[in-house]
Amino acid sequence: MTIPVTPAELYRHGLQVLLDKDIPAWVELWDKDGVLEFPFAPEGWPRRLEGKAAVGDYMRHYPDHVDLHDFPDVTIHQTTAPETIVVEMRGVGRLVKTDAPFEMTYIAVVTVEDGLITHYRDYWNPIAVSRPEADFAGTH
Repeated sequence: MTIPVTPAELYRHGLQVLLDKDIPAWVELWDKDGVLEFPFAPEGWPRRLEGKAAVGDYMRHYPDHVDLHDFPDVTIHQTTAPETIVVEMRGVGRLVKTDAPFEMTYIAVVTVEDGLITHYRDYWNPIAVSRPEADFAGTH
């Protein structure tokens, strides 16, 4: 495996790892003090995870809830800070429990330092989790 060198390369590699359902490998892309934030998280859902261990604990069961098939639309914007990118993307797949289709649009602001994710703000749609077929509590 070639080690990703830019934030965009690291991010794209992380998407492939998620499609491979290799959550431990995805967590290894994080700095030990990395922060994952969900600014639009609904009441009762985590808004901020601090540290690689917390991110790993949160993501550990993701494939048990969401079976990701593809990220068909990924646009990565470079910011004026070389270590920070803004990502617009769409993830598609199915919800494991109900077998309902899964589709979520995201905007992420990601900072990478020394080849590891140090900060990730995930702007996902909280309205999507209020739909009856969106039974994937614990995945966000």
